[in-house]
Parts: sequence; structure tokens; C-alpha cells
Amino acid sequence: MTGQGRAEIDTSKPHPARMYDWCLGGKDNYPVDEAMGRQMLTLDPRVPVMARVNRAFMHRATRWLAGHGIRQFLDVGTGIPTEPNLHQVAQEIAPDSRVVYCDNDPIVPAHAAALLRGTPEGATEYLQADVRDPDAILDGARKILDFDRPVALSLVALLHFVPDEDGAHDLVRRLLSALPSGSHLVMTHATADFTPEESRAATEKLRAAGVTLALRSREEFARFFEGLDLVEPGVEVPHLWHPELGEPVAGQEDGVVPGYGAVARKP
Repeated sequence: MTGQGRAEIDTSKPHPARMYDWCLGGKDNYPVDEAMGRQMLTLDPRVPVMARVNRAFMHRATRWLAGHGIRQFLDVGTGIPTEPNLHQVAQEIAPDSRVVYCDNDPIVPAHAAALLRGTPEGATEYLQADVRDPDAILDGARKILDFDRPVALSLVALLHFVPDEDGAHDLVRRLLSALPSGSHLVMTHATADFTPEESRAATEKLRAAGVTLALRSREEFARFFEGLDLVEPGVEVPHLWHPELGEPVAGQEDGVVPGYGAVARKP
């Protein structure tokens, strides 16, 4: 396991990874995370459904990629392990798959053992780094992944916590620039397109708690994929992206899930 800039766990304010864990029914979170999660529920009771829909999208995208010959995965913003993890999905299809997980939450290393239980033929590794430091991510990932062969870069439910002033699009371009032709970008992102009032209230509540939420429109989300070849069906609400590759999430049919997902290939 690799660590860079290891920090103490800050329980004074909510952290997106721990809030996500709470929404998924996990136990690896703190009262401040649960409290904020419950505030989100008052704005939209489907928040746990959204979390599970994002997770299910990751499973389906990984199955699609592994089924199309991708054997290397770089998962940035992996969060607290919730099985099946990405490497389990990939290695079920291709046991020789190599996976590097990355997150900036110091609580994740405590659970890295769950992330690192992979096949003997493949490889799994954990790197502690922040998406705002792409060079640290790439330097760590190179120790496990072969950057002369295609890599799937997974940024699931992550970039809506990185505002434009932090250079969100530039960070994605920097990560992709190190990857060869045939690599793929996998992303989901929350949006205010469908629920503007609730989204505005959620953004304000999170900002007051020290968490930045940068909701983007469909057009703004699509900008992350400029210069790439989108996999059909292109930019779509997450649960409608290749639904045949996974089981539906209970509750996903109750209104539009306010987010987008897409997978695209680097030419």
C-alpha cells in the first residue's frame, strides 16, 4: 500500500467519501457525516438511491470495459470499500486485471485490505492522493500500471466536488494526457438540471459545512469528454447507460436520477 501526505482524520466536518458510505448503508462514517446525509434526505429522499445508482453504473462500466479488452484500471476517488469493488468486477471477467485505487480520505487506508484482496494473476494497489494533485496520482499508478497499454480512468461521483476555479477540466486532461490511445474515461456527475431548487439548497447546506458542490449541466459535463470518442449511448442519466450489464437499483424508476454518466475512448 502506498501513502503520500497521510493526514489525520478530520471528524469536525463531513467528508464526501464518508457521506457516500452512509448513503450506501455502511458503518465507516462519523456523526457529522450522518447528520449531513440526513439533511440531504430532507431535500431529496432519493439520495441513497442516487448513491447506489452511481455504484451500479461503475459496475456496469467496468464489465463493459473488461469485456472490450481493458485490463488496467485507475479508480480516483474510490471511497470506502463497498463490495463488490471495482477490482472484483474486473477480475471476475479478466483475472489478470490490474487496478490502482486512489482517494484523499485518510480513513480509506484502514480498509485497504478489503480493496487489495484480488486474484493471484492480477494486481490491486491503493494510493493515497488527491485528484487536485494529478502528478502524484500518475507517479504512484505507474508503479503498478503499464502506461504503454490502455488504462480505464474512473472518476465516479467525484468531479462535482471540484469547482471550476480548482481547474476540474484541466485535472482530467492532465490525467488523460499520460494515458495511451485506447484508454477510456469513466465518469458520473451530479447535476441541477432536473431538480434546481433542491440542488441549490443542497449546495448551500454543504458549503456551510465546508464541502464544495459544483453541480454541472449536461453541456458542462460533456466538456470533460472533448476530443474523446463517446461509447454508445453517450452522455446519459446513469441508470440508463447499458442497463443490460447489471441489476436495476430499487427506486431508480421513481423519477429522474439527477446526474449524468458516460464512458469514452481516447483516440
